[in-house]
Amino acid sequence: MGTLSNRRALTFFALVAASGFCGTLLLYRATQTGTDSYRFLVWNLVLAWIPFLVALGLYDAARRRRPRAVQLGLAVAWLLFLPNAPYIVTDLVHVGRIGGAPIWFDALLVSSFAATGLLLGFGSLLLVQTVVTRARGALWGWLMLGPVLALCAVGIVLGRIHRFNSWDALLRPDALVTTIGNGLTDPARATHSAMLVAALTVSLGVGYLVLYAFTRPDEIET
Repeated sequence: MGTLSNRRALTFFALVAASGFCGTLLLYRATQTGTDSYRFLVWNLVLAWIPFLVALGLYDAARRRRPRAVQLGLAVAWLLFLPNAPYIVTDLVHVGRIGGAPIWFDALLVSSFAATGLLLGFGSLLLVQTVVTRARGALWGWLMLGPVLALCAVGIVLGRIHRFNSWDALLRPDALVTTIGNGLTDPARATHSAMLVAALTVSLGVGYLVLYAFTRPDEIET
């Protein structure tokens, strides 16, 4: 138990350090260029932290055997905000469009935010997979990955192309349903969106498997 707790603490502070490095790069760019053109990355990274923190809460709630309603609520919140973590990768589209600094520096800047976002997302997914594995067994722990990553990919597409946010599922469900419906009824748009979702799902799946292979969480804390 002590080793696993130390690992979680080390992971948490490593992610904090990575976020601090991202902020330092952004601050340096702002002081050198006199602009804060990439300030939106800070907000996107804050959103990427939400699913990780919620997953920590879900992991702790499951370990302490909190009521199922509490665990279910945390799981829904986690799934709703999960796309915000890998979404930052799509911010690479801004590299070269925003002037004031060398392209290589902006690529480093956005890539640092994107990598941190991915790690936060994968870390949260690892925590939730552990919760499911403890509750339902290893098979269900792996089976849940496909649907979760597919929904995450859908969220990324809705965010990048249609500019929806996680909270729009609660605040603007009608607009969200209409947008999805319109996309499904247009064959060309539906095919394009399906290809994007499939590519993102596979990419996220491969990335997660690589991280899982390196971390090798052989034990599950009870």
